[in-house]
Amino acid sequence: MKIFNTMLKAELKLSLRGIDMLIFAICMPVVILILLGIVYGNKPAFEGAEYSFFDQSFAAVATIAICGGGVMGLPLVISDYRQKKILKRFRVTPVSPAMILCVQLVIYTLYALCSLLLLFAVAVIFFEFRMRGSWLQFFGIYFLVLFSMFSIGLMTGGIAKNTKSAGIIASILYFPMLIFSGSTLPYEVKPVSLQKIAGVMPLTHGIKLLKASSLGLPLTNISLSLIVMIVIGVICTTIAIKFFKWE
Repeated sequence: MKIFNTMLKAELKLSLRGIDMLIFAICMPVVILILLGIVYGNKPAFEGAEYSFFDQSFAAVATIAICGGGVMGLPLVISDYRQKKILKRFRVTPVSPAMILCVQLVIYTLYALCSLLLLFAVAVIFFEFRMRGSWLQFFGIYFLVLFSMFSIGLMTGGIAKNTKSAGIIASILYFPMLIFSGSTLPYEVKPVSLQKIAGVMPLTHGIKLLKASSLGLPLTNISLSLIVMIVIGVICTTIAIKFFKWE
């Protein structure tokens, strides 16, 4: 535990020296939320919806913040350490691959939570947002989505040979999800063909879960999304640890 805490403090200091995560994981989601609030306001999310476009946008943007840090940030950090031979030096220390991955997971979890609190403050103060569902249920779902999305990033960083390959893989995974998952345009108003494409993307299921928990919608209708998130998290984490490469 002492080794873990020492490594966590050192890695957190290094992470805070840069501004990439401050911009992409914290500032950018807030900007997106504000723009959506200004453009759409309290308009219904779709015809017949009992909640507004902004209400569903809060959950979507919160999920984007998780995905940005987990799928884009994590792989680049781990692969950069490998490329610079930093991981090779860790190999002769008591530090294990699982510990390295866990430290980065904790750091990016802190970023995600800071982003969530800031998003909630902006939504409440400027757009009169209110949580309709249970806070306990929301945070339970939130950490499930976080675990699932971060596991994808850990897997990518664990198996990528260098920063370039990690960046390519992360971009292939991230940008299609950002475009088609319903992060800006609600899933319900998409054409059937796009819904089928979005249905195979993890981010889509994460948005569905967070939206349902924040709006107080029944989770029984999205039980498939719960299963998908759990399965992805377990499989990707297992691959990340098993195939982790020091160099």
